[in-house]
Amino acid sequence: MFGNTVRATHLTHSHDTPADTLTLPYDDRFRRRVAMSSDNGLSFLLDLPEAAELRHGDSLVLEDGRLIRIVAADEPIMEATPADPADLARVAWHVGNRHLTCRIGADRLILRADRVIAEMLEKLGCTVTFRDGPFQPEGGAYGQGRTHDHAH
Repeated sequence: MFGNTVRATHLTHSHDTPADTLTLPYDDRFRRRVAMSSDNGLSFLLDLPEAAELRHGDSLVLEDGRLIRIVAADEPIMEATPADPADLARVAWHVGNRHLTCRIGADRLILRADRVIAEMLEKLGCTVTFRDGPFQPEGGAYGQGRTHDHAH
């Protein structure tokens, strides 16, 4: 224990029933050590050995064995669907060239809502639809998680 506060010391992917959930937007789902409070008010200290991506569906394991399930919060996103599915790779290249995080679907890209990028995507022949939903972009090319330490 850390003082009177229980710690979450590692992540797991479990189908066991969690004690609670922790709903976070994308920007708050890459952490190492921070005081947190679950959706129902359970206070704990996130105390991981290194910064990790808290992915939707994963669980934090508390010292006492309880699980706190990570839930990706709804946030403003947009879906870009090319008129011709064969153009998806070309559109994805333009998004990647701008170092934008996205989720690649079978026929669309899902990105954070951004009117300037939406205009670019429309000029590339996409239909862009804005909505609220969970944002879980692709992981890094050199392993799971985000790519903050890469060189150009």
